[in-house]
Amino acid sequence: MPELSWKKSTYSPDASNCVEVATTPTTIHIRDSKTPTAPHLTLAPSTWAEFLPYVAETGASAR
Repeated sequence: MPELSWKKSTYSPDASNCVEVATTPTTIHIRDSKTPTAPHLTLAPSTWAEFLPYVAETGASAR
C-alpha cells in the first residue's frame, strides 16, 4: 500500500486535536491526530458517503 496522505479537519479549533482523513480510490482512512501511529478506521467509500450527511445534519459536535 502506498503511503497515505493525511488531511486534518478544517473545522477543528485546535489542529493538534482533530480528526484526520486519507483517501484512496477504494478506501477512506480515519485517525485521531493525537495518536497518528495508533490503529485507524478504514471504511468503504459507500459507508463514508452514508456517514457524511449525518455529520452535516448534527453539526459534527460531540462536546
